[in-house]
This record gives sequence, structure tokens and C-alpha cells, in this order.
Amino acid sequence: MPYPLNIELSPALQPFKSKIEASIKPFIKILPQPQLSANLTLWQSKFGGLPYLPKGDDYPRGDDGKPLFLLAQINFDEVPYLAGFPHSGILQFYIADDELYGVNFDNPTQSQNFRLRYFPAVLPREDYLVTDFSFLPTCQHFPLSISCSLQFQENYEPVGISDYQFERIFEEQFFQQFGEHEDAIFDEYAALCSASGHKMGGYAYFTQTDPRTYLRDGDHYWLLLQMDTDDAIDLMWGDSGVGNFFIKEEDLRRLDFSKVLYNWDCC
Repeated sequence: MPYPLNIELSPALQPFKSKIEASIKPFIKILPQPQLSANLTLWQSKFGGLPYLPKGDDYPRGDDGKPLFLLAQINFDEVPYLAGFPHSGILQFYIADDELYGVNFDNPTQSQNFRLRYFPAVLPREDYLVTDFSFLPTCQHFPLSISCSLQFQENYEPVGISDYQFERIFEEQFFQQFGEHEDAIFDEYAALCSASGHKMGGYAYFTQTDPRTYLRDGDHYWLLLQMDTDDAIDLMWGDSGVGNFFIKEEDLRRLDFSKVLYNWDCC
């Protein structure tokens, strides 16, 4: 289904409107709700906080045996439909509480210090779940210091300038053709089509370089979750950065979250 480009373009970008419009993808915008975060349940969608963990299941730990911490939990019963994504179940994102937030920049799919967990069937009953998490230490380096509930909104967007797909859709030196206006047109496009914010699906945003450009099979990875720096919920990746999780289409279809690519960068 085509999506209209509901943004105003300058005369310089107007000739490229159809190409920009053709790049549009749907995504789910994530809206943190810190004002509605009292008494969070163990099974609802949230950033931070305590996870949905059935009794008898092991809590996720890093390669050093220390507990990982819940970064995000998505209950897909609360999420609008997005093609290719689960329709139900809970997906969790755990990362280590260390100075690198559990990432391995040399091998971003190596999940020794981050972990994803998916529960296809959800039983919303506390007597079925672990409720005592007193074994968790106090965080020292975690990018998020509070827990908050989430709401979701269907949305769509054109390709952003930092996603590797921009150079697939336009040429590599696209902005140079505008000569002395190159910086102004770059800034215009970046403001109109930034791809920043919290989301699932769509295009990814980076403060530096898309790590998929360095991978032989990088173009097979879809954006699974993006969490951006957000002062309103005290979320900070390094120096005002952004965190991203990517998954191959075939793995997402199989609900196999064991080979996810995790990256964060900052200014």
C-alpha cells in the first residue's frame, strides 16, 4: 500500500519527491508513559523494570555469571499489527550493566552480554511468575534509571540519512549535487526524515555509521527495536546516543531471537 509523503519539501528536494515517497515504510512508534508507570504489572510492555519470568525459568545472565537487566519488554497483545512481527507473546531485551551496555562492537551478534527472550504464550497471573527479584544488584552503568509503561502508535516514514538504505535508494554522494547548498539540503532532509525516536520496524537512526554496512549479510537485518536517548525518561546511551537491535527476516518469521545484532553509538 503506498503512503503519502505528508511533509513539505523545498524546491531543491521537490524533484525527488516520488523517490522519497517510494521509500516509505510502516513502523510502530513507541511512546513511553512515565506518568502512568506506578504499579507496573510483570506482563505489560515497559522500558526497564522487572520482567515477566515464569517460575522455574532461569533468569538471564552474562558470560561472567552476573544477572543481565531488563532494557525493554514488549507485550505484542498491546501492539498494533505490523507485517512480519509477532501478533502475540512477550519479547524481552536484556543487557549487561557494564560500561559498554553489554555490546560487542567487534562482533555485534555475539550475545554473551545481551539476551533476547520470547514467550509465545503469556499467563497474566502473579502466582505463576517470579515476583522476588531481590537477587538483582543495584545498577552502576545501565542507560536507563527508571521504569515506565509504553503505548504504541502506527506510523510510517521515508528512509533516514543514516540508514544504509539511503545510499541504496539515492546515490552515494546525493547531497553534493546541490553545490554550495549541500549542507542546507542535508540539514533539511535530516530534519524531515531523521528516523530517530523509539520504534519497532521502519528505518534505523544512528549518530555515527550503520553497522550493517560492515557485514557481508548486513542488508538482511531488519530493525527490531530502537531506543533513543530520552531525557523525559532518563534514558541516555553514552553521550546522547541511540541503541538498536536488528534481526534477519527469516529469523523473525520463525520467532528465533538467538542471532540478533545489537549496537549502540553516540556523538
